[in-house]
Amino acid sequence: MYAKLNTLPALLALLAFGSVAHADDTLQSRVDETIRPLMAEHAIAGMAVAITYNGQAHYFNYGVARLDDQQPVSSDTLFEIGSLSKPLTATLAALAQATGKLTLADSAGQHWPELQGSKLEHASLLNLGTYTAGGLPLQFPDNVTDPASMLAYYRQWQPEHIAGTHRRYSNPSIGMLGMLAAKSMGQPFPTVMEGMLFPALGMSHSYIQVPTAQLPRYAFGYSKDNQPLRVTPGMLDAEAYGVKTNARDMLRFVQANLNPAGLNKDLQRAIAMTHTGYYRVGEMTQGLGWERYPYPISLERLQAGNSPAMALESQPATRLAPPESEPSDSLFNKTGSTGGFGAYALFVPSQNLGLVMLANKNYPNSARIKAAHAILNALDKNAAPH
Repeated sequence: MYAKLNTLPALLALLAFGSVAHADDTLQSRVDETIRPLMAEHAIAGMAVAITYNGQAHYFNYGVARLDDQQPVSSDTLFEIGSLSKPLTATLAALAQATGKLTLADSAGQHWPELQGSKLEHASLLNLGTYTAGGLPLQFPDNVTDPASMLAYYRQWQPEHIAGTHRRYSNPSIGMLGMLAAKSMGQPFPTVMEGMLFPALGMSHSYIQVPTAQLPRYAFGYSKDNQPLRVTPGMLDAEAYGVKTNARDMLRFVQANLNPAGLNKDLQRAIAMTHTGYYRVGEMTQGLGWERYPYPISLERLQAGNSPAMALESQPATRLAPPESEPSDSLFNKTGSTGGFGAYALFVPSQNLGLVMLANKNYPNSARIKAAHAILNALDKNAAPH
């Protein structure tokens, strides 16, 4: 005779395992059918996709990190994330406020006395973080190559608009915020990011300067003709677009934004500040680093908010007074690019859902948004308005 077993718990466990396995297989197939055609269309060598859904992390890796040795992409492959660094820079600035080192209402001149007499002296740190200081450009001019020429540029710069009336997406703008936030903490920006913020967020393999021991994990980016590329150094590059990280760490950052309860209180307050809406720009609400939309959202509206016009042109902006706390149904997102890499992240707190897409090719934002929106639709039937 067979020994009598308590079969009900075993059966339930088996059924639960089967259900999870089926769900994972279904998610894998849906991500595959979105990402593989995307890579083929844009000649992307490798991608890492990470999804958090109902508290569970899922990782999907495709292609190669480097064409020369055909090293496969893994969830530990380091990618340049370009301007997806900006929400991390903004989190540092918000943490500086939460710990009493500065306030976003402070003027730039309070923290950088050398700006005295310039048009930027009285611009607020909030203006810098929301690209509303009056029209600072996307990039520094080519002749800005060192701290002295950077200061000279800031001192002679002339605004196009009254501060707070227009948004013009700008690396010199949020880059200065990051520099001044680190200055208020008494350390260089790379030191405070790698020594404090990344560890506090559980991002154990994220860097401004990739250490020698981690170089084997660092992907090469690729140009349109598949020439290998890495980011070119420049003034405030670390602050504006300098993070190198992997899919696991970026998903941890997204999860921290979805559920910050496990973080220390100051960091919880900082994350809430980055979610706060400070300016309305068309249908987008500008937070610190993150850009916010009502959810559910159509593909067309999300692509419009991430269009070239939003990146390259001044847009009228309406100050939200008081600043708008996070509505119950919102989608947060941010794109990022360097010469050879393209990144995108989004999260929807009401659905406990987040997505990270890292690629070693700078492919169009519209294609990133389309792919992410398709995956979002697959996970949440309410993702797109009817």
